Amino acid sequence: MFGFNREPAGIPDPADCLPGRDTPIPVVADHYVNGNSLVGPFPDHLDTLVVGMGCFWGAERFFWQMPGVHTTAAGYAGGTTPNPTYEETCTSMTGHTEAVLIVFDPAAVSLDDLFAVFWENHDPVQYMGQGNDRGSQYRSAVYTNSPEQLAAAEASRDAYQARLTEAGFGEITTEIAPVGPFFYAEDYHQQYLAKNPGGYCNHGFCQVSYA
Repeated sequence: MFGFNREPAGIPDPADCLPGRDTPIPVVADHYVNGNSLVGPFPDHLDTLVVGMGCFWGAERFFWQMPGVHTTAAGYAGGTTPNPTYEETCTSMTGHTEAVLIVFDPAAVSLDDLFAVFWENHDPVQYMGQGNDRGSQYRSAVYTNSPEQLAAAEASRDAYQARLTEAGFGEITTEIAPVGPFFYAEDYHQQYLAKNPGGYCNHGFCQVSYA
């Protein structure tokens, strides 16, 4: 009656997005958990991937725990508003989703390993949200930095879709696209669940293995 169950709107048109600002949001220099640099440039042998899995607090923790991951950061990606704040992103009017930057060593952890963690730890079938977190800022996404990464992401989606279909789930809604600017989130979001062990992040799960 009051719209609580209304399907969330999609990504806003760029012309309708908030203006943002020219100045980046300040961010700490080092990762709270492993001490590695949070901001590039990163060593040449490392690669990057950006993913959105709903709330970035829980999503980031999944990846910083993986061997071969050099650093992670919470931020905003996939949208229009430059250097958005958390409050702006929560309006669903920046075009961004809450995202995690993963900086990893391809010799120590493969894209397939990263995609397994990605698919298995959120609900890629849910449209524009995760659990009770609704809106385009919580959408599922993979943002790639090369044609090879894009092809790998699409192949992993197709493989996981086959397993979801076999288990009786619906169609994956994950946005897969070349990466644009990644804007770092405010300091208090970085490695939030390491700083706040009692913190909670609401994720949906299909509970289907990627392997």
